[in-house]
Amino acid sequence: MASSDLAPDSTGSDYPSPVDYSGYTNSPGYVDSLSTYARDCTWEKCQLRMAYFYYRPSKGVNTAFAVLFGISALLFLVQGIASRKRWLGFTIAMVAGCALEVVGYAGRIRAWTDLYTDVVCLTIAPAFLAAGIYLCLSRIVTIFGRENSRISARAYPIIFMSCDFLSLVLQAAGGALAINETKDSTGPQLGTDLMVAGLAFQVFTMLTFIILALDFAIRTLGRIRQLGSANALDPRHAALRKSWAFKGFLTVLSLATLLIFTRCVFRVAELSHGWHGPLIQKQHYFIGLESAIVCVAVLLLNLFHPSICFGESGNPASRPRESRARTWYGRKVKGVSEQSSAEELKDHV
Repeated sequence: MASSDLAPDSTGSDYPSPVDYSGYTNSPGYVDSLSTYARDCTWEKCQLRMAYFYYRPSKGVNTAFAVLFGISALLFLVQGIASRKRWLGFTIAMVAGCALEVVGYAGRIRAWTDLYTDVVCLTIAPAFLAAGIYLCLSRIVTIFGRENSRISARAYPIIFMSCDFLSLVLQAAGGALAINETKDSTGPQLGTDLMVAGLAFQVFTMLTFIILALDFAIRTLGRIRQLGSANALDPRHAALRKSWAFKGFLTVLSLATLLIFTRCVFRVAELSHGWHGPLIQKQHYFIGLESAIVCVAVLLLNLFHPSICFGESGNPASRPRESRARTWYGRKVKGVSEQSSAEELKDHV
């Protein structure tokens, strides 16, 4: 971040020199953003401690991320259209998440001149990106064989997207309340607490998802060792599982999950200390642990888009005939006849 972005005072401090408040109705202790003082307050007049951040957000950096997320959103839209609705749910989730990122970074660009610009969109955007990831695991379970999973392929998006929605509501409500509390000069503590609760629940949801995904991988490997690949895995998707594109997608999806999870942990730590905590005061923490890692996650999913990596395994078709069978660990599951088509995958998005 350029030193000019910080607007230092004549002493070389990162904080502007105190201003004369005698012409304003509010005391310098706390600022009502709807008051005469707040309407006239600019970075040139006011102290950095009066703003949501303790720094002036860099125009260049935030513009770059706004452009990158905008490009990613367009790519997801084009890729979704090209896939002929096979990945409709994934497309909606990723486009919505990237669009919110663009709006959020536009807010940070505006915050270069406006101390009170709201950036709540950046808080809730990754919830949509996580929803896209949840949908992908549902497909992966079907590709390897449903009998390897503790829960059904359909259950993954239902359970985790429901939890995602709850965390989204908490974060959005907390952000709106924090803004209103600031305007009312009561302090944004309750709103901040709600945002932290929503983010913490999102961390819990993603951690549970990661544990179940690891459990699925371990169970799959266990069945392969016991029964061999031919008997342990769904034979209809053998060619797909061997493709480098699909293997690359599995790697990218795992990395994207860990990146978004890391971001959520950071935001919990950041906001748990309030709006003037040690993490929120430094722009490089935000750029490194929010902007960069989320951007890498979405661009990788553009590059290894599931419609490309899954190929024709995403096409819709007849439903499978079901039978009862018992897995190697004793749980009864629904089996799939070999004559059924791979088009059942459509059911999970």
